[in-house]
Amino acid sequence: MERVVGVVSRDVLLAEDGAAFLRGMMEGRHPGPPFAAAMDFDLVEVEEGRVVFTGSPSARFFNPLGTIHGGWTATILDSAMACAAHSTLRRGEGYTTLEMKLNYVRPVMPESGIVRCEGRLIHRGGTVITTEGKLVDERGRLLAHGTETCLVFAAKAQI
Repeated sequence: MERVVGVVSRDVLLAEDGAAFLRGMMEGRHPGPPFAAAMDFDLVEVEEGRVVFTGSPSARFFNPLGTIHGGWTATILDSAMACAAHSTLRRGEGYTTLEMKLNYVRPVMPESGIVRCEGRLIHRGGTVITTEGKLVDERGRLLAHGTETCLVFAAKAQI
């Protein structure tokens, strides 16, 4: 299936709860974000409080040292942790990331194969959500992990 990318209107975004919206992206009812296509990763599992992305680290993401740039690793982890938070939103709620902390355990390389990045809810309060994420290679070895804090707010349909 060809990947459709784009941005939905705020009205569409806020019309569903977070998990339903993310499932809509995964199923192709909503477009995926353009940056995810550029970074070669996809949302593949969604449930409330948990999401999974898979990604293909390739040589096009090398840093000058010949390993996958830490920004690629940070981006897939941020996506998983933020989407885990997003999956808990009620209709009409928005959120933004306040803080993210990462630990790089092993270098990510094209030889890592298709990597899997899982984001999980740690805590959902009225205004603050905390999540964690783990990035593993095809053999299940931990490559990086982190935590994220997000702020929840009542979103407006139009900015």
